[in-house]
Amino acid sequence: MRPHDVVVLLKIAAKQGTSWYMKDLAYELGISGSEVSESINRSVIAGLIFGDKKRLMKSALLDFLKSGLPYVYPQQPGSLVRGMPTAHSAAPLNKIIQSEEPYVWPYSKGTVRGQAVEPLHVNVPEACLKDRLFYEYMVLCEAIRLGKVREKNIALEELEKRLG
Repeated sequence: MRPHDVVVLLKIAAKQGTSWYMKDLAYELGISGSEVSESINRSVIAGLIFGDKKRLMKSALLDFLKSGLPYVYPQQPGSLVRGMPTAHSAAPLNKIIQSEEPYVWPYSKGTVRGQAVEPLHVNVPEACLKDRLFYEYMVLCEAIRLGKVREKNIALEELEKRLG
């Protein structure tokens, strides 16, 4: 698995069962079509998406995000930069968790100054601007990568609600 595999899986989740093509995912995520195809193939092998390459194995994905994500793709907040809010600093978590220290994905068009968090793929901030639900999924994913036990548990509960 590669970091952008999680991004592709969460983008598929954000489609909420509507039909999609790999070329659409590639365009919307700013990832090449071949990378999206390889990513989906890796996810089939990992048991995170069905063999038809269209439907997520939601319980397996949640299990991977809970048990694997913080260990496979750990993240520590970095220096202060301008960017796009993430983790507990963005919706839906900013309504539940109050913090003085915002976390942001470094992004030149961002409006918030906070501690830098490297996204799972460089194009995540741009892709999130185009899809609110995908943004929420990525924010929850970052909270799992960065958060303490309380934040992780809240993020997992929110992801479970959204994924069904």
